[in-house]
Amino acid sequence: MAQSQASPSTSAALGFASSSRRSWMLLTALAGNMLLDALEVSVVIVSLPAISDAFDLSVWSVQWVMGGFALGFAALLLPGARLAVRFGQRRVYLAALAVFAVASLVGGSAPDETLLIATRVAKGACAALTAPTGLAIITTTFREGPDRNRAVAVYSFFGAVGFTTGLLLSGLLTQISWRWTFLFAAPVALVLLLFAAGTVPRDLDRTAAPRGRPLRRLLGNGPLVRSALCAAALNGTYLGLLFLATFQLQTLLGWSPWQTALAFLPACVPLAVSALASGRMVTRFGAPRLIALGTAAPVIGYALYPRSTVPTSYAADVLPTLALVGVGFVCAFAALNMQASGALPAADRRAATALYQTAVQLGAVIMLTLVSVLLSLGLPRHADDIAAAYRPPLLLLTAVAAGGLAVAVWGLVPRTRQS
Repeated sequence: MAQSQASPSTSAALGFASSSRRSWMLLTALAGNMLLDALEVSVVIVSLPAISDAFDLSVWSVQWVMGGFALGFAALLLPGARLAVRFGQRRVYLAALAVFAVASLVGGSAPDETLLIATRVAKGACAALTAPTGLAIITTTFREGPDRNRAVAVYSFFGAVGFTTGLLLSGLLTQISWRWTFLFAAPVALVLLLFAAGTVPRDLDRTAAPRGRPLRRLLGNGPLVRSALCAAALNGTYLGLLFLATFQLQTLLGWSPWQTALAFLPACVPLAVSALASGRMVTRFGAPRLIALGTAAPVIGYALYPRSTVPTSYAADVLPTLALVGVGFVCAFAALNMQASGALPAADRRAATALYQTAVQLGAVIMLTLVSVLLSLGLPRHADDIAAAYRPPLLLLTAVAAGGLAVAVWGLVPRTRQS
């Protein structure tokens, strides 16, 4: 009724108050894309040994199939805001989805590792455009208050669920062919593109993106810098662990991709289950305390992971580490995000979020690179001493995680002095 009396731009400016069904259809499209972006991070993990065998790749080379996505993501996060301002959020969002679908098809049929890795970098760049642009569309479309809070919570929840979904899909699809871990995303992206084309509103705000001026101010913000460093350590060591454990479980113990995917669930399911309640946790306990606890748990987990022998018992050797990493993400994930931008003026929050997410992705790129280098240097050892090849990268994971904990504890010092 009221919908017929309001222009599309007025309806969008009011948060689609005259058509709640249309606004929640929009949220479905955006959240579905967020799930797909998050899923792409994990969907290749347990397929890496199969890809390595198919192209006869070294550990160093095959890690770029995983790290290439993070590299593309990190490279385009900061300039992505300028692209959205110049060409419009809607155009950028839809174009990125279209390129994502094409890159999925090309990657799934790639004849060599070079083209496959290139498509992973391209898909990471597309995700760097769709993820923050989707959140920006939500904040400008949904009216401030309960509607916007619910929309952001749902959007974040789908992101948390995406990683778990990617692991399970990877385990299932790799049983058929590793190529399906790339091909399946193409039709999904096309459906989301068609859905988004009919729901994403046209741009209302073409305010120029902030230039380099805020960067020095952001780098001087203690909570933001500490959050970025802790998140980089948390994410980088986590992906490094899954990379190592994938090769241990499949190449040394003979586990199937599906068994490996199920084995990793304790590290990611807790975050997906608790995502909607994470805001209340931060309100009750405070971000600095949760970050310190969330960075401490993985340190203990990495220290417990076997170094002198190959893991033989999942319950005794692997599960405790994965469970502690899962606890770390439950405690720290939302707290890090909120601390990163919570103390900043509204004008700086978008730039701060881009800087924070860039650090998260760079943490993954750096750690995967270092872990693969250390593992490659040790793998030619005699089969009887194969566990020794995994010792240096595991020590690196523990050391970097401990560094993240030290940064988190430093964030508690001002509070201790005040009290």
